[in-house]
Amino acid sequence: MTLDMAKRDTVSPDNRPPVLEIEDLNLSYFTRAGEIPAVIDFSLTVRQGEAVGLVGESGCGKSTVANAIMRYLGHNGRIVGGTVKFKGRDMATLSEEELRQLRGSEIAMVYQEPMAALNPSLTIETQLCEVPLYHEPGCTPEMAYRRALDMLAAVKLPDPERVLRAYPHQISGGQQQRVVIAMALLSEPALLLLDEPTTALDVTVEAGIVELIAELSERFGTSILYISHNLGLILETCDRVCVMYSGEVHEEGTVSELFENPRHPYTRGLFGCIPTPGTDKNARPLTPIRGQLPLPHERPDGCNFGPRCDHFDAASCGGGMIQMRDVNPATGHRARCSRWQEIDWSVDTVAADARPPQAIGDVVLKSGEMQKYYPIFDRSLAALIRGRSVRYVKANESLSFEAREGQTVAIVGESGCGKSTFAKVLMGLETATGGELSFNDVDISELPVQRRTPQQLGSLQMVFQNPNDTLNPSMSVGGQIARVIRKFNVESDPVKIEERVLRLLDLVKLPRDFARRRPRQLSGGQKQRIGIARAFAGNPAMVVADEPVSALDVSVQAAVTGLLMDIQREFGTTLLFISHDLGVVRYLADRVVVMYLGRIMEQGATDQVFSPPYHPYTEALLSAVPIADTRVEKKRIILEGQLPSVLNPPKGCPFHTRCHRKIGAICEEETPPNAVDSEGHTIFCHIPMAELRSVEPVIKTAAE
Repeated sequence: MTLDMAKRDTVSPDNRPPVLEIEDLNLSYFTRAGEIPAVIDFSLTVRQGEAVGLVGESGCGKSTVANAIMRYLGHNGRIVGGTVKFKGRDMATLSEEELRQLRGSEIAMVYQEPMAALNPSLTIETQLCEVPLYHEPGCTPEMAYRRALDMLAAVKLPDPERVLRAYPHQISGGQQQRVVIAMALLSEPALLLLDEPTTALDVTVEAGIVELIAELSERFGTSILYISHNLGLILETCDRVCVMYSGEVHEEGTVSELFENPRHPYTRGLFGCIPTPGTDKNARPLTPIRGQLPLPHERPDGCNFGPRCDHFDAASCGGGMIQMRDVNPATGHRARCSRWQEIDWSVDTVAADARPPQAIGDVVLKSGEMQKYYPIFDRSLAALIRGRSVRYVKANESLSFEAREGQTVAIVGESGCGKSTFAKVLMGLETATGGELSFNDVDISELPVQRRTPQQLGSLQMVFQNPNDTLNPSMSVGGQIARVIRKFNVESDPVKIEERVLRLLDLVKLPRDFARRRPRQLSGGQKQRIGIARAFAGNPAMVVADEPVSALDVSVQAAVTGLLMDIQREFGTTLLFISHDLGVVRYLADRVVVMYLGRIMEQGATDQVFSPPYHPYTEALLSAVPIADTRVEKKRIILEGQLPSVLNPPKGCPFHTRCHRKIGAICEEETPPNAVDSEGHTIFCHIPMAELRSVEPVIKTAAE
């Protein structure tokens, strides 16, 4: 583990004063249909300097609790029972002016999407400086500027003067998130609310921000409420954790005790959905939680989790509200389960049957030294005099790898490494600058999508990260799948088209009556399943999945990855999986391609890439992955500096400007060789392979 769990649990926060006290909180929204109870019987105490995690599926009420703390419930949201106290003051009794003084000063919030929190028409300097100018009497513009500059340096932003002059769109997503954190911490708040602040970020940026929040919390003594569906992140950042389900806390306790001894079937189910290092997609597949989260106005009698619980008993769980019960009073471990003492927790919850490995066939995709450059024209007189009126963004440089029938090949790397550019060339949205890209023995590198045959288009399909942006809101789900079937000449008879639509819905495990629904009537996980059904409607030989599960809950994520494997097994489809989530990649992929700044740093079988020898960049990526397992020990490697510009990449090894294992001038001056270890495992590095073999593993279990 990256944090000392034993030390964290022995230092009790009970002697510290409470900063936030929530007692028996009930929140409702009032609509035309009547009262909708969003949160029921929620209690939580956060003490000074303590970090508490709030986890659960989307729609369980996590963000609603955060909004209630800030009094951001909107005109139709209301506290209908219980209290929220900040430093002993009841938030419901504060006036609007008192709330304005409190928000951003004593209580601050960091949201999931930084661009939604930053004003695009104002410079970073204006937005940061207004915090001390508004909340601190006597603060001058010069003092505010100096404070903002110091805080940007504290959040480890390079060149803070330039960042202050910039507008939000002129800095990267990771930099925007650091600016939002700096803004939240400028007034040294007593309570910091973090609502999924790293979900859309690379693991390396996420690791840096997590480290940063921990440092600044310790420095300022800030209490933290961390909202996330990433249990690995909660393990690395929090002292205690509350697990929410359908508006209620279903389990709470110290992080180590709850992770090692969960005593609610829902918590146990969440852990069964997470790919840990010991999980194998064939021998030990993940088990998604069956069913769906109930809507607030359709909660069942008794235990809300009852319809999805394998241990449900009508006599014990079916009548009346289930109360929280003490599991370990000494540590505050409690669970909302009437049968927790009767359940045999030693039984393995992974009930899915083991399956034989997928058969691997012939080469379907072959990339040979493929390049993709984008020209940048400079018409200035100085550029013409220097003879550099055209410069090139080298998005892809000499990409060489293969993908076989029935195989899952993952492409991983930070944002800007060239993953999506390669996908665009493969799909025909761009054409290659050089090299070869062969699909089914046909070079498609210079064949744009407009010139491809219906057979070529149908055999190469894509599943996108956000189904909301790819599903037509005005068409029914069945109509959108049927359109693909007709367009790629799979079927022409309307009756057969309808039959195939229904079979595809069966394949993605959705009710057949969903064919008549519009996308707005479906959940995020259901929309992603429709995207998968549409991608497979044309009988593709290869499917490109671009971050298909990064924004999904762990339970939906497990279901979607299982669905992809089932369809792949049935049709022998090749899957190209683009992701920055190395936990999912380790579970799902047969081979891994690691990219950095347009180049392949390492490639090989998954087991080879995830154990020494590995490239220093791969080592850093692995160290940044949050793992929801207390038995795992992990080295901590934080990449310093920013990703270099693809317009002016470093000479020699492209990674040398950030490499923690740099060996000297050779890294700065000479292009590294592709060293081959075994069976296609290649590493693009100057460090001798024998030395890389001696590197200590980044991730290992305590027994090892």
